[in-house]
Amino acid sequence: MIKKIALIALVGMLMTSCVTSKVYKDLESKYASLKRKNRKTNDKLVALQKASDADKKALGQLETEYQKLKAERDDLQGKYNAAQANYENIKDSYDALEKNSSAAIAANSKKNRELLGKLEEKERALAAERTRLDKLQRDLDSRSQRVNELEGLIAAKDAKMRALKTAISKALRNFEGKGLTVEERNGKVYISMENKLLFESGSWAVGVQGQKAVKQLGKVLGQNTDIAVLIEGHTDDDPYTGNAQLSGNWDLSTKRATAIVNILLQNKQIDPQNLTAAGRGEFAPVASNETNEGKSKNRRIEVILTPKLDEISKLLNDI
Repeated sequence: MIKKIALIALVGMLMTSCVTSKVYKDLESKYASLKRKNRKTNDKLVALQKASDADKKALGQLETEYQKLKAERDDLQGKYNAAQANYENIKDSYDALEKNSSAAIAANSKKNRELLGKLEEKERALAAERTRLDKLQRDLDSRSQRVNELEGLIAAKDAKMRALKTAISKALRNFEGKGLTVEERNGKVYISMENKLLFESGSWAVGVQGQKAVKQLGKVLGQNTDIAVLIEGHTDDDPYTGNAQLSGNWDLSTKRATAIVNILLQNKQIDPQNLTAAGRGEFAPVASNETNEGKSKNRRIEVILTPKLDEISKLLNDI
């Protein structure tokens, strides 16, 4: 009897050892897979950040080109005005010479020939000046038309962003006073959502109220397919001491931005190509980290909506 019990115990120990080894190997395989996915995610985030920086740089270049074009038009207008004044002076001189030429002919034929020569020279100068004025006028009209078109496009983009800001404010009205603000600055719309609306401390899982707010925002974005959407995660400057999978605040802020993107992508009307997720860590605060209130404001998600500038770029290239 004792031998049978020992044999059963030995078989049980062998079976337990096999199960533990298999579970260990499965966990080891999953861990390796998660590491590969994490590296790919980080690579994508770096690429998206570079694309975001390139878009910001392109926007600045377009604004510079626009200001340069306006300056060229104003310079052209000044040259045209100066040429017009010069033309009037030449014409007055021509009229005076023509008036005096009759008396000069009667008094002195030689002087008369000299006057006629001067008159012919003035006439040629007038003709050349008129040709130059006409060309300047055509150039000025062409540049003015392009500038007006450009100003019209920019005004339309600004009006669209104001309307979008109004629509978003209306859609998110129920979340006002809960850490959510919407404002329009420099032709962009900024939606700021504090972490108290979205996340628990140290977590990147979006809570129920936060999901409702993001989905309401997604409904508006789904109706505006020509808008670029940048989702930025921000933290305070307290060192991150949570999940060991994360390297710190920068990693946490990126995880949170990506979590918002994933909720937005549940709306099939939103084009994934319009979305960019970025982590800013603690390096873009909006308040002092010396107070709890300031830290709370710094722990946030910012959704930045920017109009696409393809039409404006094409018009600048045509000019």
